Amino acid sequence: MDIRQEAQALFDRMASAYRAGNAAGCADCFTEDARLLSPYAPEARGRAAIEALHRDWTGDGGNRKTLTVIEAGSDGNAGWCLVAYSEGDMTGDGKSLNVLRRGSDGWRVSHCCLAADDPPLAEA
Repeated sequence: MDIRQEAQALFDRMASAYRAGNAAGCADCFTEDARLLSPYAPEARGRAAIEALHRDWTGDGGNRKTLTVIEAGSDGNAGWCLVAYSEGDMTGDGKSLNVLRRGSDGWRVSHCCLAADDPPLAEA
């Protein structure tokens, strides 16, 4: 399996957990020391903070989150991928740039930066 397929498998697992409202399952796709930057929430540092953030995002369940790897590359145990995300009317669409780290149990996201295609309006 090439890096694009491996990355897609990781993001398929994350999307499945997200749609199921499983915040712990989403967070398990990240390294312990991961960082997540998003236009939808403050920065989350570490798997526990990423789980708490996903608990807020997935709390109502029933969403239609999709994650599709557009491009990916790797060199040894370091990798990257550009991913398109969509949640329909809930949040909209966008892209995420992800740094990946491969450990003994496979690839995980160490850094994720989300960019909305149509950024939400800032609250007054």
